[in-house]
Amino acid sequence: MLTLAILGFLYDRPLHGYQLKTLITGLTGHVRPVSDGALYPAIARLEKAGLLHRRSEPGSGAVPRQVLELTPEGRTELERRLADPEEVEISDQIRFFTVAAFLDRLDDPARQVAVLRRRLAFLEAPSSFFYDAEGRPVTAEREPNPFRRGMLLVARASGAAERAWLAETIAELEHAPPNA
Repeated sequence: MLTLAILGFLYDRPLHGYQLKTLITGLTGHVRPVSDGALYPAIARLEKAGLLHRRSEPGSGAVPRQVLELTPEGRTELERRLADPEEVEISDQIRFFTVAAFLDRLDDPARQVAVLRRRLAFLEAPSSFFYDAEGRPVTAEREPNPFRRGMLLVARASGAAERAWLAETIAELEHAPPNA
């Protein structure tokens, strides 16, 4: 998820590490905050892999600022990851939202639709936080624990809203003129 966010934010414009961290934090928020101990080693790995490069520019003080830029290989890697997300990037909501945040970087609506359809299929499969003794998903109506019932009700409402958004967006993309 961190690699995808780095590549996605650098796709539009070069950024300083602090700017990048601020954007990633805005995307993931308090759910999965990014630390310097995770961000800067990830940047170094991407630089070593040739997906981004850094250059120095004058800073406000005596120390130059490091600006990060995506390479053509980095753009290709971002597009590859967006077109074919890993299963966990489809099944995990925060990871999927990271994919969705940059899905417009794919210029082919059919490829965008394919990713959205994978998420929709995942959401339409029966699931729950809790299962009964026979392995069936427990519904809110069958859950006596009010806290667990609350979790199930919130997940149901969130899932319904996401499924509606996915269906609407898929329909829009399927009816959009090519390269719109």
